[in-house]
Amino acid sequence: MTRREGASIPLVDLKAQYLSLKKEIGDAVERVMAAASFIGGKEVGEFEKSFGEFCGVQHCIGVGNGTDALTIALRCLGIGRGDEVVTVPNTFIATAEAISLAEANPVFVDVDEKTFNMDPAKLDELLEQKRRDGEPRIKAVLPVHLYGQPCDMERILAVARKRGLIVVEDAAQAHGAHCLLPGQGEAPDGSPGERAAGGPGAHAKKVGSMGDAACFSFYPGKNLGAYGDAGAVVTNNSTVARKARMLANHGRVEKYEHEVVGLNSRLDTLQAAVLGIKLRRLEEWTERRRQHASLYRRLMAAGVAAGQLACPAEADYGRHVYHLFVVRVADRDRVRGELKRHGIETGVHYPIPLHLSQAYRHLGYREGDFPVAEKLSKEILSLPMYPELSEEQIETVCDHLLRACNGEEREAKK
Repeated sequence: MTRREGASIPLVDLKAQYLSLKKEIGDAVERVMAAASFIGGKEVGEFEKSFGEFCGVQHCIGVGNGTDALTIALRCLGIGRGDEVVTVPNTFIATAEAISLAEANPVFVDVDEKTFNMDPAKLDELLEQKRRDGEPRIKAVLPVHLYGQPCDMERILAVARKRGLIVVEDAAQAHGAHCLLPGQGEAPDGSPGERAAGGPGAHAKKVGSMGDAACFSFYPGKNLGAYGDAGAVVTNNSTVARKARMLANHGRVEKYEHEVVGLNSRLDTLQAAVLGIKLRRLEEWTERRRQHASLYRRLMAAGVAAGQLACPAEADYGRHVYHLFVVRVADRDRVRGELKRHGIETGVHYPIPLHLSQAYRHLGYREGDFPVAEKLSKEILSLPMYPELSEEQIETVCDHLLRACNGEEREAKK
């Protein structure tokens, strides 16, 4: 794919991916339509089995969307009214929203400036302070594998487990990412793990397989995206799996036998059929994303060395799958405007930390409470990232980004 002169470069190009799958997707949709099994068709069970195996877990329950997945997982694990759940402020509102929908309260903790993910040391400090203050209402920790970068799950799990806390992974942006945990084993690609967590021979664990449960979104723009809303809860706990399946289907185990008040949040057959096709290509697409990230880094090296911008760090304990490629730049809004002027679409994920949002003002947090998350919100810039992105497009993005960062674009307009 080459870029025509003057053609725009989108942040994500869903049409390009669809065109590569058009015949296969069309045939799958036609089969579902012909069978007229739109809810609970065989494609749902097939996808749940395949995605569970992909994540390395025993159970996968397809649901209506990622927000429902988080809400259902928390409820299944006993989180409810009056409980508190620790998460981060630099995430999409669905993370905290699910805690609220489970009738619990979010408690925020700041993040690591390099990985943008939950800082295990700050989590430990928060929990210790809560213990000293005699506030034992924290029942769970909800780390977010942001932008495709896995959290430091070894340390987070250690902090949570020593206090008997539940851990639910928000893996909405990290399909296929993994962490290296202590022990013998191989990485998913068959190569021996050699990075920090556990040293040589560390065991690679897929995101979604380390907590008590984990939640995925299959929103169209995700690394594994449906053609509408869809999500999943994954777990190795059979009791949690049974509850999740029941809650997602009106609280019933059999037709008209309702054990609890549940939700209407079922993965429909059409979306499952689409996801099943895409899942078979996910590793190939992930490798392309990682190659794009490497090229971005090479082309931006001079700007990074000059201190004009910072590329995303890749933690040595795991594998980043680059749902988003997020750089940090000073004067972000001006730089973003310059890129837009050249037809380059960018994003900001996310401009308002949740503790400063109107929706969570009632929690009483103030500006300055989470300085790292607040600093990042003013500097982060998401660049185009999708498997079908071409080298020429990446070169164009980097050229204009570096010009904007060093002021060349501004001088040219004078």
